[in-house]
Amino acid sequence: MKTAIAATAEQKSVVLSKALLRAAEALGLRQANIAEIVGKSESFISRMRSGECHFTPDSKEWELAALFIRLYRGLDAIMAGDEKSTQAWMRNHNKDLNGTPAELIRRVTGLVDTVTYVDAYRARL
Repeated sequence: MKTAIAATAEQKSVVLSKALLRAAEALGLRQANIAEIVGKSESFISRMRSGECHFTPDSKEWELAALFIRLYRGLDAIMAGDEKSTQAWMRNHNKDLNGTPAELIRRVTGLVDTVTYVDAYRARL
């Protein structure tokens, strides 16, 4: 029974890692950016990209990756899948957030504030 549980946790780790990398690519972020956002080294992200390692479930990095994916999913819904508009939103100053989202999400508080903003905007739709 323990093997089935471990396999499930590993599968979740693989899925989260792939989703994180795809979201970062769709938002126009580099490997260094994503490493900074989730609090891991660039080499870890590189190894994750090649499938050599993944996040540990319930770790802080796991939670930050999940939050980042939530940001991407919210923006994707708001922008109706328009990747160029989503990337432009990330790179341009946002008056409500008082900063550039791509810069703000480098800190945990900025990531949380940006996700909260996107969630609130999405709720109006």
